[in-house]
Amino acid sequence: VQLVETGGGVVQAGGSLRLSCAAAGGTLDYYVVGWFRQAPGSEREGISLIITSDDSTYYADSVKGRFTTSRDKTRNTVYLQMNNLKPEDTAVYYCATDPRLRYGSFDPRDYNYWGRGTQVTVSS
Repeated sequence: VQLVETGGGVVQAGGSLRLSCAAAGGTLDYYVVGWFRQAPGSEREGISLIITSDDSTYYADSVKGRFTTSRDKTRNTVYLQMNNLKPEDTAVYYCATDPRLRYGSFDPRDYNYWGRGTQVTVSS
């Protein structure tokens, strides 16, 4: 499966963006789909995940209350709605999945299928 993220851009602090993660050549109907981000000089950070068996979602403390993950099964797409963006949210954002993963994980080492990422820049 190939993953493609779209929706990144430049936004002022306090603004919103919605990222999309679409699957080509496969399905996102695996157990877990995660959102990650990586800022320059920093490690890749897991920020959100959705467990497709029941569409339950989990969030890192850094984004809880501001970001929302959802899934449109008919479009084979997962979304990340980002509200009240802050300059520290500036990063490249990735979605990832792995059919072998059977539990929710924020560890990027547990995922083997990644998109190329989309840049999000939040200006102050």
